[in-house]
Amino acid sequence: MVRPVLARVKFRGTIRERSVEPYLRILRYVRDKSKFRGLLLDISSGGGEDIASTDLYLAVKRVAKVKPVVAAVGSMAASGAYMAALGAHRIYAYEESAVGSIGVIMPHVAVQALLQKIGIEVELLHQGRHKDAYQGLRSLTPEEREKLLKVGEVSYNSFVDMVARERRRPRDQILALATGEFWSGKQALALGLIDALGDREAALEDLAHAAGVPSRRTVELSPPRPFFERLAGGPVASLGSGLAQGFHSSVQDALEDLLLYGRSSR
Repeated sequence: MVRPVLARVKFRGTIRERSVEPYLRILRYVRDKSKFRGLLLDISSGGGEDIASTDLYLAVKRVAKVKPVVAAVGSMAASGAYMAALGAHRIYAYEESAVGSIGVIMPHVAVQALLQKIGIEVELLHQGRHKDAYQGLRSLTPEEREKLLKVGEVSYNSFVDMVARERRRPRDQILALATGEFWSGKQALALGLIDALGDREAALEDLAHAAGVPSRRTVELSPPRPFFERLAGGPVASLGSGLAQGFHSSVQDALEDLLLYGRSSR
């Protein structure tokens, strides 16, 4: 007979499609395996991509439909990370955690003037009047800017609706909080954005009580290490310099993108 256990899934870093995909598989595994009687989502992130955040939220929500789920916020659950935590039945945070940042941002950096200043000319040959609009070379026209804002408005309204639904609050009340700013855990509790203050162990004990499984029977599940991290698991991986580690991470991402995910843009 298989003994029931609790699953603990820890997410750190930026939420993007590639980083989320392994977690979607893990959460599906937790949902489908009867030995897992509950899930602790241990999350600390500043958010990330819109669709990837929605995918993570939906995966957590699907687990919550069949077994207890508690989210434990670390230093931060902002934007997409807060969205993911909304899929849980209860959300815990430290008093000092940064929670919220309900909003959408779409940065557009135009470098055309800088390139001209240093004598670099880039010519984009394109078909379609707006095909070159979002390549980061030129400023947007008023028409293009308005279209981009309308796209962002759809995501923003969806986020506000989600928070209002999951936190069981009137939409107007959540809309007043959806300014893109974040609050401390203590403030978030008073505003109804989380359910309790406490550390990860407090959240785990809450989950254990709800699932009827002792907290000591907890299994931590994590994705396998990326291919290039395993490949470069020698001296480079153990460099003490934060700058060197950051450079190594950037190179690793670029190599993986090129070799594993390389494709033309459309």
